[in-house]
Amino acid sequence: MAMEASEIERLIKEALPDAQVTIEDLRGDGDHYACHVVSSAFSGKNRVQQHQLVYKALQGRMGTELHALALQTAAPE
Repeated sequence: MAMEASEIERLIKEALPDAQVTIEDLRGDGDHYACHVVSSAFSGKNRVQQHQLVYKALQGRMGTELHALALQTAAPE
């Protein structure tokens, strides 16, 4: 079961309202995405903590509806 990029973006922005989200479907199959997220919520957090915030926003869909997500996160400069 594939997941739309727009759904990934919606979930992330619900959890991180100021997030700037860029998503690329790497294979065109709705299962393999690259995602870049910039949010002030990441300020002062290490990379693992930043990724945990994004995974939490996806509400357990990683590994089920969403097979692979190459994730890059950053706080605004």
